[in-house]
Amino acid sequence: MSEQIQQELDVDRFTLGLVGPDQEWAGTVADGGTVHTHTPPACWGPMITPEFRGGHEVTRPIRVENAEPGDALVVHIKDVEVTSVATSTGSMAEREGAFGSDPFVDHRCPECGTEWPDSVVEGTGEDAIRCAECGANASSFGFEFGYTVAFDEDRSVGLTVGPDGAADLAEHADEAMALPDHSRQHPILLYKPDEIPGTLGHLRPFIGNIGTTPSVEFPDSHNAGDFGQFLIGADHDWGLADESALDARTDGHMDSNDVRPGATLICPVEIDGAGLYVGDLHANQGDGELSLHTTDVSGRTELEVSVIKDLDIDGPLLLPNESDLPDIAQPYTDAEREAGEALAAEHHVDDVVDAAPLQIIGSGATINDATENAFARAGTLFDMSEGEVRARCTFTGGVEIARLPGVVQLSMLAPMDLLEERGLADTVREQYDI
Repeated sequence: MSEQIQQELDVDRFTLGLVGPDQEWAGTVADGGTVHTHTPPACWGPMITPEFRGGHEVTRPIRVENAEPGDALVVHIKDVEVTSVATSTGSMAEREGAFGSDPFVDHRCPECGTEWPDSVVEGTGEDAIRCAECGANASSFGFEFGYTVAFDEDRSVGLTVGPDGAADLAEHADEAMALPDHSRQHPILLYKPDEIPGTLGHLRPFIGNIGTTPSVEFPDSHNAGDFGQFLIGADHDWGLADESALDARTDGHMDSNDVRPGATLICPVEIDGAGLYVGDLHANQGDGELSLHTTDVSGRTELEVSVIKDLDIDGPLLLPNESDLPDIAQPYTDAEREAGEALAAEHHVDDVVDAAPLQIIGSGATINDATENAFARAGTLFDMSEGEVRARCTFTGGVEIARLPGVVQLSMLAPMDLLEERGLADTVREQYDI
């Protein structure tokens, strides 16, 4: 890897489904610099391509100047541009015999037994992905219920298509999905699912998997507390002994539809250089990602990065667009502050505590576990009891579901004096212009 520090870094090379300290670096960007990425669809394509060791195709890790373990990486999401003109998605069905412990990770040919076999495409449909060794259908997944979506030119709406439209798109699947040159996945449009034709959907692109490199290697889709459960006791190279081994995760796989242009993400740094990685762009997604999958697309991102020294967090923090915050977690208006001062004078309160929005990401096996994880992270961040965290989040915030079964965003209006102590105040003020 070149050690040259670049003010602007373009990244267009990808891993084969893993994130960890041994992955080849994409390059080094300056503290305060800009990263441009062009990524392929991250989920369905890698899922049906048996060469992959994880369920996503994300960028190689990006080294950030000055980032050391114990710091935090601030990522301002400036732009997300969808380049695909269509995609297919839905709920999944696993194919018996095409994997060992985990259909996302330890793929094998169900006939010849080759592990992570090279594969070729023969025709279209759910039997199109063939083992290069024996010719058997080597994909681990099909659709339990699937649909194909075509996008308008502005990527503002998508329309589900019927059998003829899905078949047409499957015939030029690589082109329609705009796969980057160095992508190694087979495009999911090949499967040509055609349920719910004529359904019109709003598009609002965001980044589903973005974060920093964990200190141990994980399949990229499993760098989270819910998908990471599949690793516990698994009989493959990335199997974990118990739940505590998941503490090494950095929760890059969030699938929060608020991680979109205008938002700011603050990530823990676990290795020298941080190892920022990006992928899993989605054209849209309802809260919770109820099918476990959504509209995976190729696309470009523009990200500005900077380092906060010695923040020492163990999971991401999110500063979403103001419009994406719960109503009661919005920044105070001048009129609200004035009303608060009047109430303070009337009821013998010395000071009205200044506060600003912050979201703590939590993940776990279930939504309840993820919420408990977010409570614990918030308590550690601000040296608060769980009771105080629950109280502040009930009165000035709330919990939102990013993904089932277990990723949440815990909102609160955090006291500014605590944000100052933790070195977050300037970033929060910049995000919300306060």
